[in-house]
Amino acid sequence: MLNKSQIRFCLDKMGEMFPDAHCELNHANPFELVIAVALSAQCTDVLVNKVTKGLFEKYKTPEDYINVPLEELEQDIRSIGLYRNKAKNIQKLCRMLLDHYHGEVPRNRDELINLPGVGRKTANVVVSVAFDIPAIAVDTHVERVSKRLGFCRYKDSVLEVEKTLMKKVPQEEWSVTHHRMIFFGRYHCKAQNPQCPSCPLLELCREGKKRMKGKEVS
Repeated sequence: MLNKSQIRFCLDKMGEMFPDAHCELNHANPFELVIAVALSAQCTDVLVNKVTKGLFEKYKTPEDYINVPLEELEQDIRSIGLYRNKAKNIQKLCRMLLDHYHGEVPRNRDELINLPGVGRKTANVVVSVAFDIPAIAVDTHVERVSKRLGFCRYKDSVLEVEKTLMKKVPQEEWSVTHHRMIFFGRYHCKAQNPQCPSCPLLELCREGKKRMKGKEVS
């Protein structure tokens, strides 16, 4: 496990590598962000952005989503994985926003988690990006990078990864660290082909050292 100064070094290097890291899901307001993040489960941001381009032109409010037959909404998001389930959840979510929150997206993470199709990761993204409330959303990239570098243990659950990062990263850096780790994992420390030879964090990375040793042997 990395110590405090090593973690600081990693955070600073990721900041140098990806100074403009940000949420890559296109949205114009908190409501669109909730829909986009709900659609992004097990799906790339690139595909979600293709679908939401037309979706957000057609549907502007929670009422718009529940005023169409479920089958029509399914067709509108058909190219996205799990589209039937997601369409159902979006309509339930919109109904709940209208019934309990006057059609507005709540700013409270616990209330967000209660919305259909919204898990802890989604809620963290929304409070962080839409409302500028410090949060670390642990997606597949954040989890992979945290474990490879040794911020946390390989056996840690997603929730344990989140709690560990919240302890080890200064609170005022939670949101920007979330984005930088995603960019680092998406464009550099990739799942299948991590760029270990050119990585500025190689000396501190337990996974990277193992991979490089394996290449030397072969």
